[in-house]
Amino acid sequence: MKINKCYRESNLRTMARMPENFIDLTVTSPPYDNLRTYNGYCFDFENVAKELYRVTKNGGVVVWVIGDATIKGSETGTSFKQALYFMECGFNLHDTMIYKKNGAAYPAGKNSNRYSNVFEYMFVFSKNKPKTKNLIKDKPNRWAGSSTFGESTNRQKDGSLKSSGKRTIGEFGYRDNIWQINNGKGFGSDDIAIKHPAIFPEQLANDHILSWSNEDDIVYDPFMGSGTTAKMSILNKRNWIGSEISGKYCQIIAERIKTKTN
Repeated sequence: MKINKCYRESNLRTMARMPENFIDLTVTSPPYDNLRTYNGYCFDFENVAKELYRVTKNGGVVVWVIGDATIKGSETGTSFKQALYFMECGFNLHDTMIYKKNGAAYPAGKNSNRYSNVFEYMFVFSKNKPKTKNLIKDKPNRWAGSSTFGESTNRQKDGSLKSSGKRTIGEFGYRDNIWQINNGKGFGSDDIAIKHPAIFPEQLANDHILSWSNEDDIVYDPFMGSGTTAKMSILNKRNWIGSEISGKYCQIIAERIKTKTN
């Protein structure tokens, strides 16, 4: 099948054309709990999860960004149900990450009985041990320049500690698994993307692409939406494939991709 292309069809049809062990990385945010109509389309989650396992390379990763709606006073738990099903399909739950939205959030009103929801889960599933892990090192290190914290010691048989020398504490350390990312109109997206009802932040896609893939790898988005995964793949010299069943959204994708390839 052709790469660097968005297929206007169901993701199950696209994946049916893929051989086993084909995709290096999937980065996607599926529709959940009917929070958006997405032009009336829905999807078969269980078969999508099974197909993702089949087409993902050994050592490949699926990043599944999802949250829960609150219906009749209770959160649905859709996120957890889907995570457990991915594990039933054979995936490892490599990491449960949090995407903290840095856009404006409506404060809880005086009649509210819950705090404002400002995050979604970013489940990182791997097919066996991840083959690629380019962890991002941009968290300011509070111990940078320390001459004492950087000392390494080894515990001896008699219980005493023996110094094995000092190590340099760098200015930045690896970030943690809670990512605070700008979201919404004017934040983390371009003027074309805002035509889509649920904007996928560019930084979120970008940082996962950098973390779990290398140049020339194939990155897939089964719910391409506004084309953010494709755009960030192009900018980071990755190949990409998308599936999007809505013709309206395919037009948005084509417009965004055109600005990156011309």
